[in-house]
Amino acid sequence: MRSDYEKEMELWYESLDPTLRRRDFLKVLGGGVVVFIAGGNVAALAEMAPQGRRPYPTEPSAYVRIGEDGRVTIFSGKIEMGQGVIISLAQMAADELGVALESVDMVMGDTDLCPWDMGTFGSMTTRFFGPALRAGAVRARQVLMALAAEELGVPADGLEVEDGVVFAKIDQTQRISYAELAGGEPLATVVDEDAILKSVAEFKVMGRSFPRTDGVDKVTGKAEFAADLKFPGLLHARIVRPPAHGATLKSVDTTAAESMSGVIVIREGEMIAALHEDPEAAEAALQKIEAEFDTPAPHVDNDSIFEHLMSMAVEAEAQDQRGGTAEGERLAAQVFDETYLNHYVAHAPMEPHTAVAQLEGDKLNVWASTQTPFPLQSQLARELGVAEEKGRVRTPYVGGGFGGKTVTRQAVEAAKLAAATDRPVQVAFSRAEEFFYDSFRPAAYVKIKSGIDEAGKICLWDYEVQYAGSRGSDQLYSVPNSVIKVGGGGWRGVAGSHPFATGAWRAPGANTNIFAKESHIDIMAAAAGVDPLEFRLANTEDERLIKVLKTAAERFGWTPGPGPSGRGYGIACGVDAGTYVAHMTEVEVSSSTGRVQVKRVVCAQDMGTIINPDGALMQAEGCIMMGLGYALTEEVRFRGGEILDRNFDTYELPRFSWLPEIDVVLIENDALSPQGGGEPAIICMGGLIANAIFDATGARLLTLPMTPERVKAAIEEDLSER
Repeated sequence: MRSDYEKEMELWYESLDPTLRRRDFLKVLGGGVVVFIAGGNVAALAEMAPQGRRPYPTEPSAYVRIGEDGRVTIFSGKIEMGQGVIISLAQMAADELGVALESVDMVMGDTDLCPWDMGTFGSMTTRFFGPALRAGAVRARQVLMALAAEELGVPADGLEVEDGVVFAKIDQTQRISYAELAGGEPLATVVDEDAILKSVAEFKVMGRSFPRTDGVDKVTGKAEFAADLKFPGLLHARIVRPPAHGATLKSVDTTAAESMSGVIVIREGEMIAALHEDPEAAEAALQKIEAEFDTPAPHVDNDSIFEHLMSMAVEAEAQDQRGGTAEGERLAAQVFDETYLNHYVAHAPMEPHTAVAQLEGDKLNVWASTQTPFPLQSQLARELGVAEEKGRVRTPYVGGGFGGKTVTRQAVEAAKLAAATDRPVQVAFSRAEEFFYDSFRPAAYVKIKSGIDEAGKICLWDYEVQYAGSRGSDQLYSVPNSVIKVGGGGWRGVAGSHPFATGAWRAPGANTNIFAKESHIDIMAAAAGVDPLEFRLANTEDERLIKVLKTAAERFGWTPGPGPSGRGYGIACGVDAGTYVAHMTEVEVSSSTGRVQVKRVVCAQDMGTIINPDGALMQAEGCIMMGLGYALTEEVRFRGGEILDRNFDTYELPRFSWLPEIDVVLIENDALSPQGGGEPAIICMGGLIANAIFDATGARLLTLPMTPERVKAAIEEDLSER
């Protein structure tokens, strides 16, 4: 079942032109061998596209260049935002080409040099771009081997390559380097994706852990992010912001700001900005601008949001149905009916949204912290009324995105101000602006009615999710009478449902759905008096799910026992981006304060063939740590369109003191192609901790986040009902 996340992203890009204009790459790149890869996993992507529209073009979608100096340059529309694809993609190319990893350079997210790409999200880089890149590297190797055969007078099948040097198998003194082969006239060839890729047994670079090529620069401060870029005459912009979403400007007086030395005040439509070469002077000028807004009366807040969402909900659409729910109820010895809630969650990246824009003649150059450079290029063309080819977007290192940097307001503002002043302009969000203009993970709810028969088998599953989308809602268990219904317009919501922007948040929808599903599975297991691991194993035939569950249990040292056992043990499992995960945890809960301390987490992950094991481990560990936040504390407080949380003094992220012992087990599964690794390990954290709290206290938490106040209230309610 195609997730709403995929559908939503495709619909979002429908207005964009994905046609890649062929550029004169040989002029741009100089001499060497250039390989154009046609396709880019077109068959798989075509299945995702609505009405035959592909989010990636069918024209060349990946490029490999062998330079005259023997260095390999990979051009990718994907970007590096901390997930480590800067090294894993290089490993893929190096292995298929037969070159040393140290000889590979990455050019990423540059709309003038790289092939069109819909963006970096959904754990799709390795799954979708990776096979195309590897195929292009194979064909580049084939071209070079053919050239070497001609130069050496040896048949191509009598040659081998190692570290970029081609030599004859029977006489290794007959050799020639890629650098020498690429040093003549430029040679271009178009290839498709049918090249024979190396088997896992043939890997020399893939499957090994290499340090990240961006690591040293990032820890020493040498790495440049958008906010670090400096240009002669650069202006820093500070922009008048409304007090709440939906507020309209009534009046403005910029006189005092305009009288300040060196200050430029620009009004571009509704945008009013103070600019200065000194960011502090720009901020001081902003404070002197007197702006009055009409703010609509708040009609919803944290306390009333779910009542509001339920009143706005449209009828959910059945996406997966098996058997009949009436028959399931007839067979059920016990029926369980619960509603699960999650509040709004901020992306809160380390780097706030930032962009620098500069005009050079009729060419607009933009450097932006964005996950979507090519869609941003299209957006800039529409907003400024210029031809797309007149705009170039470059993506420096991005300090975290998690889905939030698919929204690029700051870049449009910088571009408009650069056009108005004819000078380079930087727009860097403050932390308050970052919170205000964030596209939050939407508040959502899930209703589940289920049943188990006399044998403890699940015989009924009636599932409805509103506002989160379908990602993660798939049925993993063997239920003969099951229906999955999805409504609420996905993570965008229906018109008028959310008082501010919502959007994709790491594994969008899956965190909500897995929290509800795995909490509900535990409720049934406890009612049946069955150990929660045994209950899951007894109700699934999915071999990959069984494998991750058993692997996690073995590493954790799981001892069977029905909950609540008082031990504080929890379990949850799920599938995301083709990767199976199972988590187990041990928590400690203070009944007096409601504070939850997660002591350890074991994660077993089956992600198919692994390109960089250390990278995969770090991604899983990061997911687990980040997941503690949405599970325990992260909740955006608001009153109508007014965002009440504007910094980390009130919005609480996970802290170092929370860090549990984390043990990630990567399951070997080389029979399966590489699957996604950037998001799967986060999806279970809500359900995992909820189940552990129940096992420790007997209290069932049905709302995320599970703050100390909610945990304490649930414990007290449970005690009063006993």
